[in-house]
Amino acid sequence: MAMNKLLLKLAAPVLMTSVLLTSMQISVVNAKSAENAEEVKVERKTKRVPTLRSKVYDQLSRAQGLADAGNQTEAFAVLDNVKSKASSMNSYEQAMMYNFYGFIHYEAENYDQAIEAFENVVQQQPIPETFEQATLFSLAQLHMMRGNYEQTIAKIEQWETIQKTLYPNKAIPAKNLVLKAQAMYQKQDYAAASDYINAAVEQVETNDLGFQVDEQWYVLQRAVYFELKQPENVKNVLLKLVKKFEAPKYWLQLAGMYGELGQEEKQLAIMEIAEQQSYVATGSDMFTLAQLYYYHQMPYKAAAVMQKAIDAGKLSEDERNLTFLAQSWNLAKETDNAIPVMLAAAKLSKTGELYAQLGQMYLSMDKWELAIAASQQAIEKGGLRNEGMSHLVIGMAKFNVGEYNEALNQLAKAQQYDGSRGMAQQWSKFVEGERKQYATYASVGS
Repeated sequence: MAMNKLLLKLAAPVLMTSVLLTSMQISVVNAKSAENAEEVKVERKTKRVPTLRSKVYDQLSRAQGLADAGNQTEAFAVLDNVKSKASSMNSYEQAMMYNFYGFIHYEAENYDQAIEAFENVVQQQPIPETFEQATLFSLAQLHMMRGNYEQTIAKIEQWETIQKTLYPNKAIPAKNLVLKAQAMYQKQDYAAASDYINAAVEQVETNDLGFQVDEQWYVLQRAVYFELKQPENVKNVLLKLVKKFEAPKYWLQLAGMYGELGQEEKQLAIMEIAEQQSYVATGSDMFTLAQLYYYHQMPYKAAAVMQKAIDAGKLSEDERNLTFLAQSWNLAKETDNAIPVMLAAAKLSKTGELYAQLGQMYLSMDKWELAIAASQQAIEKGGLRNEGMSHLVIGMAKFNVGEYNEALNQLAKAQQYDGSRGMAQQWSKFVEGERKQYATYASVGS
């Protein structure tokens, strides 16, 4: 799984939409906090926070406007001018200044500088807890993006410490648990990652607010179970992904997990549903479906899928694919379809094994001369698992065209191999008897 890309998808949108607050948004937060001061006092003592003076706010707002207009160099110049007067600024004003530094650096994709700026934000005290928490979450996500997994966990836990102080009776939000799970996954601590992602998923699945688990949370949960070698749990997560998101890849992955669990009938059923919905689109997936049909004694369907894939150019006409297609046609008793495919595969093969199979196929069709020719090619090309079978086929075909002596010669060669000795001995006796009887008739007739 491309985990780094997954993490960026999870982190970046949240970072920009709910964490990096502008000075105006912070003011709104503080105003709302003041309205609820009595409620907050029930759980904690309020922290006195200095105000943001208008002259500082105006400069920060100007820097924001320049950054929004794409003039980052000028925006940094304004902030640098504000910073030069830091000795006269209170903690809240300095924190807001560093927040703007961080925001603009983030927009410029200067992530290390953004981290440094946001670290400076939380070092300024006192500042509003809501502001500090938002910054800590931004830091956690930025550290995640930079691969600093220990720092990711540390910043999230600092966020949680503030949360427990403010709201001791509230559960840790699922988004925190997911970020921890991501960091633990990247550290390859899969057991801890499992605990966190499972708690996050359960929290959302059991709430009564109508929220749904984010698709990527299930993807992470599935990945963790996979690393823990828990295929039954992987399958259960995939069932949810199939039901909730209907993506083709989840159907195919679910089929694969049923195969992993040895539940081939369910694997085939899921693959057939996926095929009906046009989800089985790649050559490899079509080959898998064909194999399942073949395994479940449905060779005609196996051949049809293989033929479709080859005709569409999704599977190449190489030895493996052509051999499997020919074998499927042959098992389906579609010999006329099997013969030309097997012949094409035999020409590509480095051994004579496929020519040997062709010889047997021709023999079963009473095409004696073709059976002889194919079997001779098999022997000449070599690399046979049992050369005796090709000699046996030639001997049987020679008998049927009336060449008894040559038939006996080939059957004698077949008796030299363990795999064909018994049948060759029986046929030798039969042919010898037929030859003697033919000689008797011939002498009487003369």
